[in-house]
Amino acid sequence: MKKLIILPILLLIVCSCKPKSGENQSTDSPSTGPQSEEWIQLFNGSDLDGWTIKMCKHPLGENFNNTFRVENGMMITRYDQYESFNGEYGHIFYKNPYSHYKLRVEYRVVGEQVSGGAGWAIKNSGVMFHAQAPETMLLDQEFPVSIEAQFLGGLGDGPRSTGNLCTPGTNVVMDGELITQHCINSSSDTYDGEEWVLFELVVYGDSIIHHLVNGDTVLSYSKPQVGGGSIPEGYPYPEGTNIPSGYIALQAESHPFDFKKVELLDLSIGKK
Repeated sequence: MKKLIILPILLLIVCSCKPKSGENQSTDSPSTGPQSEEWIQLFNGSDLDGWTIKMCKHPLGENFNNTFRVENGMMITRYDQYESFNGEYGHIFYKNPYSHYKLRVEYRVVGEQVSGGAGWAIKNSGVMFHAQAPETMLLDQEFPVSIEAQFLGGLGDGPRSTGNLCTPGTNVVMDGELITQHCINSSSDTYDGEEWVLFELVVYGDSIIHHLVNGDTVLSYSKPQVGGGSIPEGYPYPEGTNIPSGYIALQAESHPFDFKKVELLDLSIGKK
């Protein structure tokens, strides 16, 4: 009789341990895994809604020569309506500033540089972040005060890293040392062709910042701050002021680029 009583009890215990029908049996369930992250699509794939253009020598909102446009579900920069490039450096800003976040930008270099573009701007673009508001830029200001993650395509004759750091009107700290050099190369591979490259930023306000290229961390630094030789006249914050947040902008520097993904995960949500 004792054996007959124990057997149903054991069966009841085993059944109660099984997942219910429809439950995810994996430890990486949608509630805890990356699937649950709520990424904001900054670029909606159909138009430039939510973005503001500022081009050097032109007023806020003027898309000179249709430089920024959307084609085939991509945000692109093009120069087919230029006779020659004459310093019309452009930036397209997303409407909201951010502080703590992850950013993903999938890009590729295409075509040829427009006539008149600078030698350093061949296969050159980037994403500016912690940037000043576009409406505060001067008419002839070439670049916003910001941190730049630089996108470079290879030239077919040696290494040329991407995901580099450039600092228009800013400085950062690396390994405890204030870095005043304008550009610092990353440790990324070189991408010579027109392949898609996935660039990611991990930004913690005015603390640590990481650059990733195709999943690999290629550069890290901290303490972004106002500084350097590119601070525009009348800029209201003195050198050394920490930059805890700002706007995100994509560049147009004379070479065509395609962007098919621009998305952000806001890490400040839920912070107190």
